[in-house]
Amino acid sequence: MRIYVPSTVPLVARALSAGTLPAGLTAFAVTPGIHEWYVEGDDEELEYAATSAAARGSLRLVDADPGALPRRVVLAADVPDGSVTVRDDEERGAIRVADAIPLSAVVSAHVDGDDALETVAAAASAVTAADLGDTDAEFTVDSADGFELLWYATQELPELLSAWGVGEPGGS
Repeated sequence: MRIYVPSTVPLVARALSAGTLPAGLTAFAVTPGIHEWYVEGDDEELEYAATSAAARGSLRLVDADPGALPRRVVLAADVPDGSVTVRDDEERGAIRVADAIPLSAVVSAHVDGDDALETVAAAASAVTAADLGDTDAEFTVDSADGFELLWYATQELPELLSAWGVGEPGGS
């Protein structure tokens, strides 16, 4: 199953150092809830919807970590179907991943470019209020969706971390 894991720059650094993403993660996938919501969508559109849900999850993580760079980070990974539990009752497309995910299962990273930083910082600050129904905050969060996430191969992650001043995996 292809899943989309919300992350942050510091979490990526820790994953590179450990060689895995931890067990028990909340991630997103094309679930029955996504299928029901996007009745007309093809597979690519459904995967984009799951990626977008993970990007919003990344905003929540950025908001929770004052040291995180204001970049949405989504890691796409392939995991066995049996290692996930669908949690559409929590949020459309949400899943729980029971097992640790080896870095070798991560197939790509999707990350905001430099042009999105100011908007993503504002969206991260507003995401909790948006989740609670504040329409002004929702507008601020939705503005981040105007920036497409850039695609990176997993082999590029150490170089990206260095470019962002994070240093060696496991560093700051």
